[in-house]
Amino acid sequence: MDVRYEDSELERLETDPSFRGKWSRAVIRAFRKRMQAIRAATDERTFYQMKSFHFEKLAGARKHQHSMRLNDQYRLIVAYEGRSPNKTIVVIAIEDYH
Repeated sequence: MDVRYEDSELERLETDPSFRGKWSRAVIRAFRKRMQAIRAATDERTFYQMKSFHFEKLAGARKHQHSMRLNDQYRLIVAYEGRSPNKTIVVIAIEDYH
């Protein structure tokens, strides 16, 4: 799946092994693991099948976005651009849900 970042810091977090930003090692490890899964996926149905992702559509003003669990506290917020088979996933943020 094609990926685009809204935040250049998140892009750097995925590609630069020495960059930590403001996140803990556990969050960084989970983020990089999720990004590998996202890049390997053919479409979003893959995320719904992986129960540990807790892939959910958001509501209200964020109804165009989805979240997936990184750990008990943090979620990866994503959205989609385009239509299948040329759909792009947009990585928006890592958010604390507590």
